Amino acid sequence: MIRTENLTLHYGGSQILHGITMEARAGEVTCVMGTNGVGKTSLLKALAGTHPRSGGKVIMGGQALPVLRPQDMARQGLAVVPQGRMIFPLLTVRENMETAYALLPKSDHRIPDEIFELFPILKEFLHRRGGDLSGGQQQQLAIARAMIMKPKVLLMDEPTEGIQPNIIQQIGRVIAYLKAKGDMAIILVEQYFDFAYDLADRFYVLKRGAVALEGTRSTLTQERLRATVSV
Repeated sequence: MIRTENLTLHYGGSQILHGITMEARAGEVTCVMGTNGVGKTSLLKALAGTHPRSGGKVIMGGQALPVLRPQDMARQGLAVVPQGRMIFPLLTVRENMETAYALLPKSDHRIPDEIFELFPILKEFLHRRGGDLSGGQQQQLAIARAMIMKPKVLLMDEPTEGIQPNIIQQIGRVIAYLKAKGDMAIILVEQYFDFAYDLADRFYVLKRGAVALEGTRSTLTQERLRATVSV
């Protein structure tokens, strides 16, 4: 569904990503792992267009894409659940979800029933301001907003960060549900090893902005993956 070839990224004069080649397939969770500061979030920013890549290719649905703005990547079918959630604190839960309508035809301007089946608390809190929600509730809202966009590719940046255990379990079930639908490629950046390993089909471990290890569940043992991530 989406792949990169020799993707590079610079912040000013500093090179952050060094020739990243990876792929994420529909119906799979592709996990990007590594210690802090190795370029995981930068990779998602390059894919989403929030920080334009310096070189290399991004190919989505078989089509090589030029460097696009975030809104244009969203129109291509890419949605992001960003680190820190970035919900609108003064908008209600309903209004936060309705911001996803900007990319949908008017006939699709509704909140699907599955959103409230997966996140019942959001139905209860529809008229509550986003800033009044707990961190876990805000994370549920951020995922719901992305789902309403009907993405082909979903980028998730540290969805368990600062979240209570029962919400982490719920988020895991939602990711497994989206994966099982088979029509979406999910790229997950995650430091919580057990959570990531249980969900992922394909792994890329970054070190100093480059791929240090890659493979699938069938080709990488849990021990080797954990050892590479922790070094």
